[in-house]
Amino acid sequence: MESTVLAALWAADDPLTPGQVQGALGAPLARTTVTTILTRLYEKGTVSRTRSGRGFAYTPTEDAPGLTARRMHSELQKEEDRSTVLARFVSQLTDEDEQLLRELLDGDAR
Repeated sequence: MESTVLAALWAADDPLTPGQVQGALGAPLARTTVTTILTRLYEKGTVSRTRSGRGFAYTPTEDAPGLTARRMHSELQKEEDRSTVLARFVSQLTDEDEQLLRELLDGDAR
């Protein structure tokens, strides 16, 4: 459900209140459920919030690629044997992704 809520926020041009997120989802989720999801995302640092009336309006702190990168980094921090984790990650890359990673590390990519 978090990814669905984030998708609604990413699609918006402005911060959204829980009620606006609920409307954007078009799914039968209670506003309280949407508020709970947004609060959890705020506590994780995934969204920021500003006062809007008596409640808050929410904005994502990162785009989808940035969020994925942060999750990958978070998982890597949990492991003591980082070199093994990175070696296994790299060994599972496609040839194209391996080449892109090499270019990024060399500073040659976009």
